Amino acid sequence: MTTDTGASHVSSRDNPLLKDLRKLAQDPGAYRKLGRIWLEGDHLCRAALARGVKPAIAVFSESFWPTAPAEWGMSAVKTVVVADDLLRGVSGLESPAPMGFVLDLPARPAVIPDAPSVVLDRLQDAGNAGSILRSAAAFGFTQVIALKGTAALWAPKVLRAGMGAHFGLRLIEGVEADLLDGLKVPLLATSSHHGDWLHKARLPYPCAWLMGHEGQGVSPALEARATHHIRIAQPGGEESLNVAAAAAICLHASGAALQAG
Repeated sequence: MTTDTGASHVSSRDNPLLKDLRKLAQDPGAYRKLGRIWLEGDHLCRAALARGVKPAIAVFSESFWPTAPAEWGMSAVKTVVVADDLLRGVSGLESPAPMGFVLDLPARPAVIPDAPSVVLDRLQDAGNAGSILRSAAAFGFTQVIALKGTAALWAPKVLRAGMGAHFGLRLIEGVEADLLDGLKVPLLATSSHHGDWLHKARLPYPCAWLMGHEGQGVSPALEARATHHIRIAQPGGEESLNVAAAAAICLHASGAALQAG
């Protein structure tokens, strides 16, 4: 039914929208099948609106709807109010949020050859992938290319770890390494065993940083494409760094080198 505010009201757990939201919230790859993304919580929704994203559907719990900022409901093509217990049942979070947005999945953009980029090579952990997206956005790397085998970039856990960075980046996922032939910038491969020390290296900019699998690192085939090999000094003696931590250090170093130059 429709309320006098223009919002549709959902009170059945068998409602098709709720069925889709459960899939989007709990299945990392569901967005590819459904062509939609579920943003849960006000932080991600605010980040999307700040970047000019127009939600397809704004979803609110019954208890939150009367106090929700009017611009949130007005920002979407459609507004839906859901019974509190039903919306809690959709969530994959321990503390479900009282609102969220459904977005249409953006079309895969074309590669910009000279854009400062990050290439993700078979990263498995959603938290690592999201953290790297956040670092990329923070340090001016506008394009992220996720090769096949990498965690799904629009999955709920990656979205939460990215903290809104998705909406400021050009995201190209599920592609083969041959796509990198279209890049016209130097490729920098990270390694824990060989290469120039990051703190001494003359870093090119723009460039594309290659970030590899958590256990195996950058693949040999991808490493062979690299024009530079870089390692991070670890005076504390650890064998290696978490890939998200390494990415943050490398991307910051590139940004610092650009400002200094």
